[in-house]
Amino acid sequence: MDHQLTIYNTLSRKKELFVPLHAPHVGLYVCGPTVYGDAHLGHARPAITFDILFRYLTHLGYKVRYVRNITDVGHLEHDADEGEDKIAKKARLEELEPMEVVQYYLNRYHKDMEELNVLPPSIEPHASGHIIEQIQLVKEILKNGYAYESQGSVYFDVAKYDKKYHYGKLSGRNLDDVLNTTRDLDGQSEKRNPADFALWKAAQPEHIMRWPSPWSDGFPGWHCECTAMGRKYLGNHFDIHGGGMDLIFPHHECEIAQSVASQGNDMVHYWMHNNMITVNGTKMGKSLGNFITLEQFFDGSHELLLQAYSPMTIRFFILQAHYRSTVDFSNEALIASEKGLERLFDAVHRLDALKVSKTSDVDVKGLKAKCIEAMNDDLNTPIVISHLFDGAKIINNIFAGNNTISAEDLEELKDTFNLFLFDILGMKTENSSSGDREAAYSKVVDMLLEQRLIAKQNKDWATSDQIRDELTSLGFEIKDTKEGSEWKLNK
Repeated sequence: MDHQLTIYNTLSRKKELFVPLHAPHVGLYVCGPTVYGDAHLGHARPAITFDILFRYLTHLGYKVRYVRNITDVGHLEHDADEGEDKIAKKARLEELEPMEVVQYYLNRYHKDMEELNVLPPSIEPHASGHIIEQIQLVKEILKNGYAYESQGSVYFDVAKYDKKYHYGKLSGRNLDDVLNTTRDLDGQSEKRNPADFALWKAAQPEHIMRWPSPWSDGFPGWHCECTAMGRKYLGNHFDIHGGGMDLIFPHHECEIAQSVASQGNDMVHYWMHNNMITVNGTKMGKSLGNFITLEQFFDGSHELLLQAYSPMTIRFFILQAHYRSTVDFSNEALIASEKGLERLFDAVHRLDALKVSKTSDVDVKGLKAKCIEAMNDDLNTPIVISHLFDGAKIINNIFAGNNTISAEDLEELKDTFNLFLFDILGMKTENSSSGDREAAYSKVVDMLLEQRLIAKQNKDWATSDQIRDELTSLGFEIKDTKEGSEWKLNK
């Protein structure tokens, strides 16, 4: 396949040409949410980032198997090996069965993703549905001598692994750094080394979620889940593993260790990570309590929000930054995104109203090529968006009669906007449920403006002014141009 897509590989710390292992097939695994609370802006970012990758790889002609898991067991508080399971804790507080908690928040997560126009993955496996595969993985690591059993739990022997392989190659740490930063929590006496991580945990009597295993009735360690599910659905070697930068250590570092310890090499060819959403410079997260849920953005109900922001405004806001740079939340930035997106949508609506000329005095040929070049450069969506703004300027100039466009170039322009704004960036015009109603309103306004035009032609200035004044008082902005009257409704 002739493309020049380069992606930044966290492992090599550089951009690399994307060459799939088994073209035209591409295997993509992304760490999905731990479903014990509503999705917030921080969850939207990886979902949108890897949705763009999924859409673009599909556009390039690849058959992508996209696996995004659901963590519904084994993710303990503080991402540690001690403490309560995040989902079990929520279940206890709400007096629910843990799977009720999972199902409730999963339904809400899916609804939010649909609002953001994030395509569903090909497979969405649950950790709790793959206990057998995880037990098998732990057995393999034990058999190869890189794990040990202790009081019914099984731990990964980091020091022994590090003697032969480098533990810390993804995050750029060496084992001494890891040992110096690993807190000595209660219960770590079970471990030979504070840096060792749990592959299987024996369940305490009060622990609800438990499964039988050769070692104890218990549950899998958080890191095992992705290794076992990635391997099951994408094979021993697959192309891309993605997730947030906050997962590089320990989660993805541990995944590499498990993979190498069980099969002798890393399963993953390219490791991709999106950066964080910050609030006043601090990472937005459930554990930090400084998050704004997606639903609160959509209805404007959080105290930090000046207004409600539509799902497409949120999506556009995230795509206006490169996925590897941080995005700092602010109302000003969101309002600017809302206005920018409106400008692009206005231009798209004008495309159908453009008058075709014999020749063009605008250059639209280079626009698509520039957008492709930006996408090939590690999915540079902000540059694609800046090219689309250039396209919008061209459209507005033609509409105002300052430039001309040929039929062929007009098709090219339409095609570029359809491909990039809608298919690849995944924007959609909103209020589709009320779209029919809006279409009817539009027709009524157009009809009134037609009556006004007839009145003007008949030199009936009183009627013409009355129509304009009444529409203005209702919040409509009327602009008279050479082509006729334009209107828009000010919110």
